[in-house]
Amino acid sequence: MPELSPRRRMLVLAICCMSLLIVSLDTTALNVALPAMQRGLDASTAGLQWTIDAYTLVLASLLMLAGSTADRIGRKRVFMAGLIVFTIGSALCSAAPNLEALIAFRMVQAVGGSMLNPVAMSIITNTFTDPRERARAIGVWGAVVGISMAAGPLVGGVLVDSVGWRSIFWVNLPVGLAALLLTLRYVPESRAPRARRPDPVGQLLVIALFGSLTYAIIEAPASGFSYVLPFAVVAVLALAGLLWYEPRRDEPLIDLRFFRSAPFSGATVIAISAFAGLGGFLFLSTLYLQNVRGLDALHAGLWMLPMAVPMFLCAPLAGRLVGSRGPRLPLIAAGVMITASGVLFAAFDAETSDRTLLLGYVLFGIGFGLVNAPITNTAVSGMPRAQAGVAAAVASTSRQLGQTLGVAVVGAVLASGVGSSSYKEKFVSAAVPGWWILAGCGFAVLLLGAVTSGAWARRTAERTAERLESAEVREAAGVSA
Repeated sequence: MPELSPRRRMLVLAICCMSLLIVSLDTTALNVALPAMQRGLDASTAGLQWTIDAYTLVLASLLMLAGSTADRIGRKRVFMAGLIVFTIGSALCSAAPNLEALIAFRMVQAVGGSMLNPVAMSIITNTFTDPRERARAIGVWGAVVGISMAAGPLVGGVLVDSVGWRSIFWVNLPVGLAALLLTLRYVPESRAPRARRPDPVGQLLVIALFGSLTYAIIEAPASGFSYVLPFAVVAVLALAGLLWYEPRRDEPLIDLRFFRSAPFSGATVIAISAFAGLGGFLFLSTLYLQNVRGLDALHAGLWMLPMAVPMFLCAPLAGRLVGSRGPRLPLIAAGVMITASGVLFAAFDAETSDRTLLLGYVLFGIGFGLVNAPITNTAVSGMPRAQAGVAAAVASTSRQLGQTLGVAVVGAVLASGVGSSSYKEKFVSAAVPGWWILAGCGFAVLLLGAVTSGAWARRTAERTAERLESAEVREAAGVSA
């Protein structure tokens, strides 16, 4: 890709951030709309979980395919296809006649979404080649998540209360169209120097693993362990199949050599943990504020601002810290804050007091705001630029898998605790195990952030990068010969 002027690079960054905005805004606005959707579509707790997890599940399953395909056939081309499909899926969601149709159309949305965030991150990585400039760009990228967190509940609340829950999908239409036209005009095409072949077996194994695992977790409370046991077995077999099959391919869907880098492996697990915390946090908070406290969607959105605003403010700060001091400080601080928030709810029933509820939201917002930039930067730093799409896709997959599991696990725990009782009667006590799970997610961020960001971890990253680059040179020489 030709070197772009600073102004053009910032324009490319802005266009890529537009795609992140509509995807993130869609998620946060949807959470506020859950109670209205539950009433309008007569949905159970499991049904609400599926409206979120059907999207994140398909997204997680296809992200790595989208990243490698973009590296092969062109990042701009795949990015534009993603914008088109996501916008069409949003229009279909707004017209869904029932819960089953909404879940199906959310999956269409996810097909488009899988071609947006990892490909956009790959475009950014190849546009901003200076490490410090790239870290700042990733900080801006993380700030967009904060913007969506701040705007999503408010926009969603206003739309749900004034027009109805279907209107939350309308926001995606003009933004998606504008991003498409700007991409066509200003984003240069780029691809990996050597095309990677598709890996259909690996892709099917990933879909089997994520799908069967999520289904088993969500359906276990209502259907029982014996019903979901076959799906759990499928998940185990799919994981074993990936670990056996992928290293034997010359061009695998998941390049397991990446995980020899301790920072990359740490970033992957940290992403799963942090986004599991986010998914569970939003799910519990939304249902509590509206179904227990009786707030309307707008006021529930306003109550979530103490979480969203620190998230927005801390994301660019984390980007600057990563650029100047490395990922350790923001990761440790993030882990401390997320853990403290979870413990506050789990051990001290923070929901029952306005003051502690506010404090718990602020702590979580600070923690999550600090975690995103070091995850992204660590995932793509040190990797060969030719595999930037695949590396970024693994990081994005980890985020979506984490959010999927967070909603699935915390929702299953909540459903088991509430049972047939009303939310008002048993919600706070039924949510306690879920809050402890979120505290555990924060502690995992803290521990892994400390272990995988030191001198030893950096040496493993350097050795991994050298091996990958040497392997690429040998493969390229073999092809040219």
